[in-house]
Amino acid sequence: MNKGIYIATMEEDSGKSLISLGLMQTLLGKTAKVGYFRPIIDNLPEGKKDNHIETILSHFEVAQTYESAYGVTRSEVIEKRDKNNGGAFLDVIIQKYKELEDQFDFVLVEGTDFSMKGNVFEFDTNVSIARNLGLPTIIICSGRGKTQQELVGALDFAYTSFRNKEVKVIGIVANKIEKENMNYVSFDLKKLFSEEVEISVVPLIDTLMNPTIKEIVEELDGKVLFGEDHLNNQTGSFGVGAMQLRNYLTKLKEKSLVITPGDRADIILGALQAHISSNYPKISGIVLTGGLIPEDSILRLIEGLSQIVPIVSVKGGTFGVTNKIGSIKSQIYRDSKDKILTSIAISEKYLQLDKLSEKLINFQSHVITPKMFQYGLYKRAQHTRKHIVLPEGSDERILTATMRLLALDIVDITLLGNLNKIKTKATDLGLNLDFSKINVIEPVKSEKYQQYAETFYELRKHKGVNMDMARDMMADVSYFGTMMIHMKDADGMVSGAAHTTQHTIRPALQFIKTKPGVSVVSSVFFMCLEDRVSVFGDCAINPNPSAEELAEIAISSAESANGFGLEPKIAMLSYSSGTSGKGEDVDRVRKATEIIRNKRPDLKVEGPIQYDAAVDASVGRSKMPDSEVAGQANVLIFPDLNTGNNTYKAVQRETGALAIGPMLQGLNKPVNDLSRGCTVNDVFNTVILTAIQAQGI
Repeated sequence: MNKGIYIATMEEDSGKSLISLGLMQTLLGKTAKVGYFRPIIDNLPEGKKDNHIETILSHFEVAQTYESAYGVTRSEVIEKRDKNNGGAFLDVIIQKYKELEDQFDFVLVEGTDFSMKGNVFEFDTNVSIARNLGLPTIIICSGRGKTQQELVGALDFAYTSFRNKEVKVIGIVANKIEKENMNYVSFDLKKLFSEEVEISVVPLIDTLMNPTIKEIVEELDGKVLFGEDHLNNQTGSFGVGAMQLRNYLTKLKEKSLVITPGDRADIILGALQAHISSNYPKISGIVLTGGLIPEDSILRLIEGLSQIVPIVSVKGGTFGVTNKIGSIKSQIYRDSKDKILTSIAISEKYLQLDKLSEKLINFQSHVITPKMFQYGLYKRAQHTRKHIVLPEGSDERILTATMRLLALDIVDITLLGNLNKIKTKATDLGLNLDFSKINVIEPVKSEKYQQYAETFYELRKHKGVNMDMARDMMADVSYFGTMMIHMKDADGMVSGAAHTTQHTIRPALQFIKTKPGVSVVSSVFFMCLEDRVSVFGDCAINPNPSAEELAEIAISSAESANGFGLEPKIAMLSYSSGTSGKGEDVDRVRKATEIIRNKRPDLKVEGPIQYDAAVDASVGRSKMPDSEVAGQANVLIFPDLNTGNNTYKAVQRETGALAIGPMLQGLNKPVNDLSRGCTVNDVFNTVILTAIQAQGI
């Protein structure tokens, strides 16, 4: 059984990180536990850590130590080689890899960076490591600076070298290819290699090539004068501000990096004013050359501006500084969130990840981990693109989640609110939101405001609503967002970050209505525990459901579980198991269980049953040995809101479980309610849930 994959390259700056990030994301969606390993890393100064390891372990929250993620340092390899004991470092690498193999279901192994002299030796070293670890390999080669013939020839040489050492190559990646040449490169590679090798061609992505302000500061030993919170700003084009301001302003482009002598107050202030102005592109930062710092009066003026980009002072002449910035080889760091998300999105789009993973994963895991469940949600949401409206458009959590959703490119987003206020808020938060990809609507200024008000009036006039009341209602973001769904201008809505549950769902109850045959709107949380995902209901809506309502909640929850890839096994929870308990509360649960069995004999259900008997196999066997649910329940229905809400929060806090939801059930169209204490992850996950609901799953 194969338990790993080796990512190898032939040169430095090949773009291995992009492939590693994309493949790691895919693997975590297909197997329970994925580890990460670098056989050889560079020697780093005291206190510094390998950037590749830090990025992968941090972003994917891989449960392993930094020390376990690498074999040996480059100096140890050289020392062993110089002493004619080159095999010794391989022993260490094999030992440390095998330790990870014992801990994880799968291990992604990333080869060396080719940062030392002697590329031939380093290439051979990677072939040897892959062979000794017994791992299939993906080979990456950059097309930058190569002709098509040189690129294809290099990949052919690498493939032959690995094959001659009995290393199975399952994938070839031609990276950093000009878009107009991609089809030609793909044609030549497919003609050269057999169908057993998956061919991927990835375009040159400018945003991944350009450095962040932070990288520029570190490379040039710069001094940050302003905007320290925005050092991760991604730079676009850059140019020297040496001409008159009126001419320089015409040269600015989106995310431009302004390079100018520190005494050019006119260029500095003009660029900052352009950044604020809606008539000019946003800049990423300003680099002041010559070690010059503006006068105090200018510094005070800058400090008082509402939007400040990073302003950095560096030593050296303008020409030399510009050349140095142009030669910086940008990398992906653990805090480079934009680059990480972009890399994953690019990998999903251009790499044959699913085909590669099918070749790698030749076993089926019956465990569903949080990462696997989240990956499944992402793939489902991606299947049929949906349009989600977020009424709380200026909330920072909503905006941050929107940036993540846009980076993954899986849903269309409408934000409700004032466009200028939303843009200002995004800028203050340092979010590089592309507003050309977001629909922003201010309800009272919308061209559909009057139509929506008239529709609401027709729907509610029997309840005493007049046109003035209808207009007032449509000025409210919750009512406007819900009406967008009713009018098929959006597919679903997520709200509640700044509004109460009642404020969020009242409009839906008034005119979205419940599904046929459903009388109770309820909710579930998907509780992602360490080794499984459980559905908890109802933890957010119904305070004291009757037996009939409990049965309906359970059936809806089972359908939700089934729709999200979980075979439902329902536990109707109470303070006693089986026939032992007496009393009104347990009798209500017992009656609800019988209603379920009569209405849906196809469902596996047990109740009343205690929580421990429902989820713990040994307790389940002891208390209810003949039950097909006890000890393996994954849909847990609580007898009342007090019990459910407190239990989900206790499990979440005490175990570190990820709670995705609440997801509302029973409405004709998906409307989901956030808690006012929600996190960015809560918003992100709930939007994806809503998109899946909108697909009719």
